[in-house]
Amino acid sequence: MCGIAGIVAPSGLADMTGVEAMTATLTHRGPDEGSVVAVAPGGEGPSCVLGHRRLRILDLSSAGAQPMSNEDGTVQVTFNGEIYNFRALRRELETRGHTFRSSGDTEVIVHGYEEYGDGIVGRLDGMFAFALWDGRAGRLLLARDRLGKKPLFLASVGSRLLFGSEIKALRAAPGFDPAVDLGRVPELLAWGGVPWPRTMFEGVRQLPPATFVWWDPKGGAGEPQMYWRPKYADPSASHVSWAEAVGSTRELLHAAVERRTVADVPLGVLLSGGVDSSVIVALMARLGLEIRTFTAGIAGDVSFDERRFARVVAERFGTEHIEVTVDSAAADLLDLVLHHTDEPFADSSALPTYLIAKAARNHVTVALTGDGGDDVFAGYNRFRAALASARVPKAVQRLGGAAVRALPRTGRYLDTRSRAERFLSRSEAEPELRYRDWVGVFDETQLRRVLSPEYQTGLESAAFAAFDYGLREAPPAPLLHRLLAVNLRTYLPNDLLVKMDRMTMAVSLEARSPLLDTAVIEHVAALPASYKADSFRTKRLLRAVAADLLPREIVRRPKHGFGVPVGAWFRGELAEPFEDLVLNPAARSAEVLNPSGVAELYREHRDGTAEHGHRLWSLFALESWLRSVERPGTP
Repeated sequence: MCGIAGIVAPSGLADMTGVEAMTATLTHRGPDEGSVVAVAPGGEGPSCVLGHRRLRILDLSSAGAQPMSNEDGTVQVTFNGEIYNFRALRRELETRGHTFRSSGDTEVIVHGYEEYGDGIVGRLDGMFAFALWDGRAGRLLLARDRLGKKPLFLASVGSRLLFGSEIKALRAAPGFDPAVDLGRVPELLAWGGVPWPRTMFEGVRQLPPATFVWWDPKGGAGEPQMYWRPKYADPSASHVSWAEAVGSTRELLHAAVERRTVADVPLGVLLSGGVDSSVIVALMARLGLEIRTFTAGIAGDVSFDERRFARVVAERFGTEHIEVTVDSAAADLLDLVLHHTDEPFADSSALPTYLIAKAARNHVTVALTGDGGDDVFAGYNRFRAALASARVPKAVQRLGGAAVRALPRTGRYLDTRSRAERFLSRSEAEPELRYRDWVGVFDETQLRRVLSPEYQTGLESAAFAAFDYGLREAPPAPLLHRLLAVNLRTYLPNDLLVKMDRMTMAVSLEARSPLLDTAVIEHVAALPASYKADSFRTKRLLRAVAADLLPREIVRRPKHGFGVPVGAWFRGELAEPFEDLVLNPAARSAEVLNPSGVAELYREHRDGTAEHGHRLWSLFALESWLRSVERPGTP
């Protein structure tokens, strides 16, 4: 697990000093070693400099150092990630005459490219972002993994192309000082982060998940080419029996966990106490491994605190268990979080994720996580709500609104009134559009309240373009499969994977996600929608797989997201900071926001007439980030 950066240009415009400055910003991603190599010195031809920061996981010797080349130096790669099928690829390449000098996974990219060209990208199973220089052709290949677990940012500056694992690496390049793009604020508030391929900086873009792109000296960077998309079963698909589906899924999950325990350093598990991470612990125990587990608990609110469930799992499998307590003081870490995300990022669970990653790094270098269980096996309550909304008559839903208003507002994690209000909102809309509102932070009505008039132009198309594009890409399949497909292209890479990558790499910890294994995703996608969820139950298949692996109380637990009680915090300890920063007449966000609308939102929340905790956190993160841009550097 590493950080990569580089510059490529048609002539001698890529310099070693510039890439050294870029890689220096990525030391947290690779604290063990760093190097910069001019793989194409330039002159009359193209110039290319590749940089790398290394976190040693596989082949701890100098043979695993990067950038890595083939025997004659005509192919060079700088790579971030893990290739889980590297041993099988290595055997295949060795039968074709290739000789390996290292025992790690990076070298399969080098020799795989020699053998298959850019076809090697689709053969790699893992999490990765890499840049590969083809000296014979004089061009650069940039690629990103199927789901976007590993980031890759690009910027064209004149005839040069800059690339790096984080935006801060690009901003360190000589002659590049991108302006903040306030036009991205509507979609930032809609989703809590800026969806790919855009960013909050003008001229900086992300390479989309499951794509690769070529740069050549004549045409620059071309259009990204997609190389993978899962195929979801349609209603006419031949049915695998329930028993067969459970058995084959368990086998695939066991193999996925086993592949992710290959490392030359200590491993652990980030354990929430939910079925996703708990089943990872159970399968690791079946491999006979000694396991360290790490859990973050929320102080002062039992409805958010999952520590007692994590202890049940830890005791069942005899793990070495370590807990971290999170309280409102964790909000002081916001500047640090924003430093590592490089952009406003409004998922408040980044705070406990950072703290649990930091605690884990004191003991291990690699941690397995349960990320992806909800995205692959349909575990989010919003999937169940969408299916229910398609079945419950709209007239009945309208009548439910009056009953909901009589319910008390508790502020607890599973607050009945807040959940019912979200379900009953926009009852006339189609399920896909209602799902869009449920997965987002601000819907269109709320955006019009808080945005200044000039930033409301074309609001519907601008703020929700990423979701609408994902929906157009989704297959003509059952509703659940359409929503799973759009979720895999939007929420997963734009939120969940951003949070896990940035917060773990901030402390030099590698996170691996067995539930996001390619074979698992493709297998589950091809199964009938009813095996995953219906109007009453979520994650049916995974719960069945876990039934005889885990204690019953873990298997039957309702979905419980990894969050913090920001609603209570803004009625307490964060009230004054919010007023000082966001409601301040000199707020940096005042240019794009409507102060009276923001103040009204805050007042409703403080008075308890509405629950706006996550929306207030989004505004708080935006203002904090805009101020941090004025004082670059590590907080």
